[in-house]
Amino acid sequence: MRPIRPVAVLGGVRIPFCRQNTAYADVGNLGMSVRTLGALVEKFGLHGQQLGEVAMGAVIKHSSDWNLGREATLSSGLSPLTPGITMQRACGTSLDTIVAIANKIATGQIEVGVGGGSDTTSDVPIVYGKQLRRRLLNAAMGKTTQDKLRAFKGFHFRELKPDFPGVAEPRTGKSMGDHCEDMAKEWNIARDSQDEWALSSHKKLAAAYERGFFDDLVVSFRGISRDNILRPDSTLEKLASLKPAFDKTSGRGTLTAANSTPLTDGAAACLLASEDWARAHGHEVLCHLRDAHVAAVDFVHGEGLLMAPTIAVPEMLKRNGLTLQDFDIYEIHEAFAAQVLCTLRAWESEEYCRNRLGLDAPLGRIDPAKINPLGSSLAAGHPFAATGARIIATAAKQLKERGGGRALVSICTAGGMGVVAILER
Repeated sequence: MRPIRPVAVLGGVRIPFCRQNTAYADVGNLGMSVRTLGALVEKFGLHGQQLGEVAMGAVIKHSSDWNLGREATLSSGLSPLTPGITMQRACGTSLDTIVAIANKIATGQIEVGVGGGSDTTSDVPIVYGKQLRRRLLNAAMGKTTQDKLRAFKGFHFRELKPDFPGVAEPRTGKSMGDHCEDMAKEWNIARDSQDEWALSSHKKLAAAYERGFFDDLVVSFRGISRDNILRPDSTLEKLASLKPAFDKTSGRGTLTAANSTPLTDGAAACLLASEDWARAHGHEVLCHLRDAHVAAVDFVHGEGLLMAPTIAVPEMLKRNGLTLQDFDIYEIHEAFAAQVLCTLRAWESEEYCRNRLGLDAPLGRIDPAKINPLGSSLAAGHPFAATGARIIATAAKQLKERGGGRALVSICTAGGMGVVAILER
């Protein structure tokens, strides 16, 4: 293994994120990935170039997508000699693809690569039920017409009922929203605090669009030039009028359609390289990826499903000799407003930090003005495998604007995991 060397983040692009069954309803992961990678090739003048690797990901993926990373690469304008790989870790997928590319650059295996992801909740895989699938497979193996017909003996029309993708954690049977409701109750997160957080996210993202921050980060697609989830003109009164989306019966439900991320379609990608490659090809280094970390919680036996970032962050900070306050920007994925607020409250809790994190003192408070300065997933949307690349590209450009600094990236995922990273300029 070669010595570790710095990994440069050169920038990224994405298509506008769109609510499911709207602009991208008939596009699918491959189409969104090709448009995004093609825009990245255009932005950085990579046409015909051979890169070390393209790593893409998708959470909701058809079996017919094959190797999405490789197929998208072949249609992107890059040299067909560029390898491609497809990865998946729920909502942390494209942060993981970026980390995978970064690790190869750091160890000298490659000089340059792309990490990203896409997801669609419009074009979901719908399959036949298990019994009918078995019949079809048995029929396919039949050598004669009689053998094939025998596979359908006793067939009933109820077998035509399809299987849809699961929306619940397989080990608990509860959705992510149900789990987050439990967290909100445990940490006493009020409904009005969640609504205020959500509305703030919309207003900050809208302001960033208006000042042109996203002009070189978001490329138009299907006639859309900005995220169609964005609602900056909403009000707290409108948000307060919405009914709970998950806990609908206890009278204590606080998560609504407004303070939870909607089902979203979209794609994003980032370009990373060694400093030598960036210099040789005339590209500015926006920042460096200093470190990354993954942790998990035992949500099956009572821990909050989306609390893993509270574990991952202090473990990464300890390794780097940093405190929670040593950052200029905090990009915390807004799966739900309650999730962000639970995370912040946990880091301020002396009991939680002592008993769960093994710390002598709380991690402490973060300046709210430094958290998601340009809004986040509640306003932009959350195509599961695209969110990490969106956040890295956004944070990297913010560090360039500032002329320096440090950013903490934190993403919670299904399955009780958290993926976090440090960016520096």
